[in-house]
Amino acid sequence: MMRWLLALSLVLGAPALSVSTAEAQQIGIVALGASNTYGKGRGQHPGGVAPGQAYPAQLQAMLKARGYDVVVRNAGVQGDTTGGMLARLGSAVPDGTRIVILQPGGNDARRGIGAGQRAANIAEIRRRLGARGVRVIVLERIRSLTPQASRHPDGQHFDARGHAAVAAHLVPQVIAAIGKR
Repeated sequence: MMRWLLALSLVLGAPALSVSTAEAQQIGIVALGASNTYGKGRGQHPGGVAPGQAYPAQLQAMLKARGYDVVVRNAGVQGDTTGGMLARLGSAVPDGTRIVILQPGGNDARRGIGAGQRAANIAEIRRRLGARGVRVIVLERIRSLTPQASRHPDGQHFDARGHAAVAAHLVPQVIAAIGKR
């Protein structure tokens, strides 16, 4: 296939090369969430993980190992709420993003934001992203995906093993979303 494209580009010139380059573009994925997306502390204290150990980075590595040309951007913010995620949606999810993994977390409840408002925020995030043609994977109950031994004493966050479990859980969902376009 590549030989054929190269021969075609030699005959037709640069336009054939630009078409093949456009077809080979990376698939943009954004992980939007709070501290468990960010990787709480990112190694700054005993409860954090290094940036390369948070689930978005591990997911990217797992997908690349399966031959997918992806870039997974970590748009997690410690302490964020669904209202905060909605407010920063434009800056957190750049144009060209194909998939967003939305991990709404539990900060709404901790801040007294009711379940109805949380659901409305999630629905609006999904609506806005859908209008842009972005597929959304909602990641709820993230702790249920992590082994007990990978959780930190606070019970809310986890180490690199927990992040790996979350990434492994997401791989088939992301592959399915990549296939739909």
